[in-house]
Amino acid sequence: MKRIVLSHEFVDELEELFDILVERGFFSYDEYALKYIDDLELFIKSSIHAYPKHKAPSQFAKYGTNLKYIAYKKSTRTTWYILFEETDSVFFVRHITNNHISGQYFNEGQ
Repeated sequence: MKRIVLSHEFVDELEELFDILVERGFFSYDEYALKYIDDLELFIKSSIHAYPKHKAPSQFAKYGTNLKYIAYKKSTRTTWYILFEETDSVFFVRHITNNHISGQYFNEGQ
């Protein structure tokens, strides 16, 4: 089975996400925001091997070469797009975005 490696930039994005979730009042307690982020990480680690992978839109080329993505519908309002590079032995997770920020670049039906 391939290893899953989270880039430093990706980890930084998750930390920024925590700040956004708390500061903008999406969650009233830090623990709920942490659980939300933990759930995202768990999804990646448990599903990246099995979920259908798609070629990432060219707008995301700055995050790596030959990027692919998987989509995670976290709720009826939010779909997360996890972008990564794949080699024979590693899934290298590079970036995360969602339909509220970048949905126009993804085929929502995938």
